[in-house]
Amino acid sequence: MDICKHHLLCGGCAYQGIPYEEQLQKKTQEVRTLMAERKVEVEDFLPICPSPAPYHYRNKMEYTFGDLVKDGPLSLGMHKLRNYMSIVTVDACQLVHEDFNRILRGVLDFCTEKGYSHYHKRKHKGLLRNLVIRSGLHTDELLVNIVTTSEAGFDEEAFCACIELLSLDHKVVGILRTINDGFADAVQCDALRVLRGRDYYMERILGLNFKVSAFSFFQTNVAAVERLYRDALALLDDYSGKNVFDLFCGTGTITQALALKAAHVTGVEIVEEAVAAARENAKANGLSNCHFIAGDVFEVLSGLGEKPDTIVVDPPRAGISEKALDKIISYGVDQIIYISCGPKSLARDLYYFQYYGYRVVSLRPYDNFSFTRHVESVCLMSKTR
Repeated sequence: MDICKHHLLCGGCAYQGIPYEEQLQKKTQEVRTLMAERKVEVEDFLPICPSPAPYHYRNKMEYTFGDLVKDGPLSLGMHKLRNYMSIVTVDACQLVHEDFNRILRGVLDFCTEKGYSHYHKRKHKGLLRNLVIRSGLHTDELLVNIVTTSEAGFDEEAFCACIELLSLDHKVVGILRTINDGFADAVQCDALRVLRGRDYYMERILGLNFKVSAFSFFQTNVAAVERLYRDALALLDDYSGKNVFDLFCGTGTITQALALKAAHVTGVEIVEEAVAAARENAKANGLSNCHFIAGDVFEVLSGLGEKPDTIVVDPPRAGISEKALDKIISYGVDQIIYISCGPKSLARDLYYFQYYGYRVVSLRPYDNFSFTRHVESVCLMSKTR
């Protein structure tokens, strides 16, 4: 595929123009270098897994309304590289399904024709803030959510008609309007209006059904994360009939996959909305042998009397706190799976595990976000006898 026409202005893809094999080499070398710097001894450093689809893989985009030049025409897209106040219209992005580009262009044309103003971050005035599009890979369902201030004048019916007239491959199951009068430059919800359909779409991962609401966290590259989760679970010895802890579990995707075999799985996650979604999805999937606790991992574990047989951790980019690491290590389980989205924090945490009696049996990087610098990893640790 040709180099994206937006690459000189958009800050979204750091590796535009770099051959894909070279991207994989760069990511592999980054992980190897970080492990070496931290003196982490990896017994089996496995080859990086390329993305199942290097293009069109993102199932969620948050676009911003603004202008490319001060007081210029309305734009809708991503922040300009090294210029956060300017917005680049990205209607030919290669990381999303073409429906996303079609919707972006249709919405931008609609708002331009209506003469709507965009929100000015410094003046705290204006109507249009963001456009959020989310889609299901296995269901072809799609949500369109326009984020505005409460300023009067937005024609909700005309906006719905604009979306409904677009020729799309996905089925639009919900058209939403979110009201956001906050000062922060982030998508937040003061009020949600369901203009058409529903406020969620459905997705399937590893044979399980997931209800993904307008604001809940969900995996961005479903095909890649399915493979990563399968590989991670395959590393574990037979955990049938065992008690498993899934820490930093998010909306409980891997928790529920574990529950298909384990006697019981406890998922711990600090984001309450994610825990609520996890509980709802587990119930819908008929799983009664997993439960979810909202709270800080260290604090939750400190209050639990049960002891796990196996632990899976999938922390945020910052990694695991020292107190939580100490608590996890204190269980002395034979195997720990570490799923990482930040190789720097992974190297730091693996050194800690290694120092306190765990050997790093295997580590494999994953390219789940092609053309960006992000690299995932799956690591198996085993207790030193």
